[in-house]
Amino acid sequence: MIKILIADDEPLARARIKRLLAAKEDYIVVGEASNGEQAIELCKQLQPDLVMLDINMPKQSGLEVAAELKQFSIPPAVMFLTAHSEHALTAFELAVDGYLVKPVSDQALAKAMAQLSKLNRTQISLPENNYISYQLAGVIRRINIDEVVCCIAEQKYTRVVFFKGEALVEQSLKQLEHSYSLQLLRIHRNTLVNKQHIVSLNSPPSGGHTVTMKLLEEPLAVSRRELKNVKAVMGK
Repeated sequence: MIKILIADDEPLARARIKRLLAAKEDYIVVGEASNGEQAIELCKQLQPDLVMLDINMPKQSGLEVAAELKQFSIPPAVMFLTAHSEHALTAFELAVDGYLVKPVSDQALAKAMAQLSKLNRTQISLPENNYISYQLAGVIRRINIDEVVCCIAEQKYTRVVFFKGEALVEQSLKQLEHSYSLQLLRIHRNTLVNKQHIVSLNSPPSGGHTVTMKLLEEPLAVSRRELKNVKAVMGK
């Protein structure tokens, strides 16, 4: 049974989603939140597998909540609910698992749930997620996720830098971020880093922010969008 938390400041919107979900098997609504702060607290208490999250909410926006949920030791999946389709790109950049435009229809909900990533709180912690596979000279090799320093998007592939070298993999940054959310942190639209290998967060004279990583000579750029998350991981 997949546990769902609905977060929306409109009671009628929450009731509609709850009613649509009640007609489907394998889903149970374990809680409802009317603002962003309450959504965070209920996620800590109830540990849902999926949070259906309105973007425009008081106290904390859905975008801010989603970014904070990403920092949970075992984060829930996130599906945005909004009447504003212009937020779709931001939703994608936050690597959320789904996006629904209100008013939500039964067909749209069914399609979104069917497409929803199968990764949930339980699956994220499975042992098989301890490595990334890649192919070299026809041989499939493995990289232990603890040895990965960073992942950088390069056209159709992702370059994975690890202790003993580099490899190109077909998984996108979004896929890697979902699969290894305990270890990997997005610092830029094109970059993920291993949290445990961050040495320092820097503010160079040229402006902006960078992080220094173990084994890398050049620092990596941190976008303004992700700066708050990087500071949170580093306890700043």
